[in-house]
Amino acid sequence: MARRLPFIDFARGIVMILMALDHASIYWNPGRVSSEGLNGFRPTYTSFSQFLTRFVTHYCAPTFIFLAGTALALSTSKRLERGESQLNISRRMVIRGIILLAIEFLLIAPVFRIGFFYFGVLACIGTCFMAFSVLRFLPTQAIFGFSSALVLLHPYLDLDWIPSTPAWGYLLHLILHEPSFHRKPWVGLYPIIPWLGVMGLGWCFGRWILSMKDRDQLYKKDKTIAMIGAGLIAIFLALRWFNGFGNLLPWLELEVIDFFTIAKYPPSLVFLLWTLGGTMLMLYVGIQVEKKDILNLKPIKAVLTYGSVPLFFYCAHLLLYSLIPVYLRLNKRTFSSLGLTYLIWLVGLALLYPMCRWYRELKKMHPNSFLQYI
Repeated sequence: MARRLPFIDFARGIVMILMALDHASIYWNPGRVSSEGLNGFRPTYTSFSQFLTRFVTHYCAPTFIFLAGTALALSTSKRLERGESQLNISRRMVIRGIILLAIEFLLIAPVFRIGFFYFGVLACIGTCFMAFSVLRFLPTQAIFGFSSALVLLHPYLDLDWIPSTPAWGYLLHLILHEPSFHRKPWVGLYPIIPWLGVMGLGWCFGRWILSMKDRDQLYKKDKTIAMIGAGLIAIFLALRWFNGFGNLLPWLELEVIDFFTIAKYPPSLVFLLWTLGGTMLMLYVGIQVEKKDILNLKPIKAVLTYGSVPLFFYCAHLLLYSLIPVYLRLNKRTFSSLGLTYLIWLVGLALLYPMCRWYRELKKMHPNSFLQYI
């Protein structure tokens, strides 16, 4: 199996592009509404275009975290083949986790302007990496069962035995399971428990890939991947229709926006079914791109480039979209609009492409440097 699997970079690149739209919207779209499910919050969208702009970006965090687990499984196998010790591999996971936490607190939190302690997606992934420095020794079947249980049952988790009034208790609730913005600067959106389950499922997907003897065998499983994706979406539709189990934000009226307004903070089962179903379909499309040998088409190359340096893209695009108005000396409230948001998004992607390509080549030139962690 090749060291890099382009179909994974393809799926990751697609969601990085969508993520850039969501974050450009933070800075340029006055009608943006988010926080779906946060403390029971039900967003109201001013138009269908505003809803759709937000909705298509829901794939980002689940795909990002799922494929982080997949990449972790693949890289662990590669390091073992090279003769690295188990201790050294676990140490690398812990170091990577600490670096992600540092980036979240020192760079991302100031960019979002929400206080120095922001337990966001990078902090969540970093903590999950540290957890997997130990969990990876479990059999794949055990990890799959454990991860599935977290995804299915986390809404029923009772943490009332942890006091929420003292700061340490509030932080435990925040980090483990209950996202909140109530006590700034201690805020968070991506609690560990449900998202650790998503990363665990990604790890199991990586182990499944490794069970293939070669790329041809993997190609023959493309329809299986598509069927899994379609099956997850079908289950989403069924659970959403019955409006009970798996729904943290039940629909009130049977119309499109209400039906597809699903809880993300924390992620409900229907949210993860819809988004991870989409992830599997994106992976299927990525395999078709590989099979048709069109990886060198310019649009595909751009997607693969973004997907090959996800952490660099994440940091760079946030800095870029937040600094554009400063550079242009624009008052964002005066000039912001949904149309301008899309324009800024596309301009930002064009600027990010050579930056990501440069960074990818830099990492190739220095494979054993500190850059391996970023």
